[in-house]
Amino acid sequence: MNPIYIVGAGPGAPDLITIRAKSLLEEAEVLVWTDSLISPEIAKLAPDSCERIKTSSLTLEEILEILISRSSNGKKVVRLHDGDPCFYGALSEQICGLADAGIGVEVVPGISAYQATAAALKKELTIPGIVQTIVLSRAAGRTGVPENESLERLASLKASLCLYLSARHVEEVQKILLDYYHEDTPVAIGHRVSWTDEWLAIVPLKLMAKTSKEKGFFRTTLYLVSPALKQSKAKSKLYSKGHSHLFRA
Repeated sequence: MNPIYIVGAGPGAPDLITIRAKSLLEEAEVLVWTDSLISPEIAKLAPDSCERIKTSSLTLEEILEILISRSSNGKKVVRLHDGDPCFYGALSEQICGLADAGIGVEVVPGISAYQATAAALKKELTIPGIVQTIVLSRAAGRTGVPENESLERLASLKASLCLYLSARHVEEVQKILLDYYHEDTPVAIGHRVSWTDEWLAIVPLKLMAKTSKEKGFFRTTLYLVSPALKQSKAKSKLYSKGHSHLFRA
């Protein structure tokens, strides 16, 4: 049986997928894709002869059945995920299910929304002397998070905090964050980042929920909370005249 290619589609723009992802899409005989979260323009990269299967209404078991049957028939199958498949993509469940059927996988990473957001804003998330840590997480919601990864605990780091899947809980999230970050801490709100209808803005933390509610955001929305989003002239030591390293005396 052929392996399944689990491919990251990136944040949305067709030209923000990797060369490897594009190559696999162009060779795909079966495309199983997350149609509710991926731009149709990316799905169009597959050949006209490719069988396209949307997964927005399918269960994990139904998706696995499709992947296994098509692979067993010798087809080249691409399972296309939004963003990067290595987080918030049920990757582990799919790999385990395929392994039980004796089918291997190849995972192709994708650019994540937090990277596309920072790039669109022309912002560095790790400013020397201000913040050197990036945390990727989400609000607890129905799925929940481990107790030691509570939003309170993560917010206490005061790092660059990137929150996925949290728009439905934005009022509760803002309330928690205000206990740790100053109310004027910049928050980048990115909705469908890199899509043609992208909405992206930086607002103070105190207006995070209000802005989200006014715009009606509830899906495909990223919150990037970080003091690094403020304008800063702080310099790293990497290029400093007084800093020597392996390549510069």
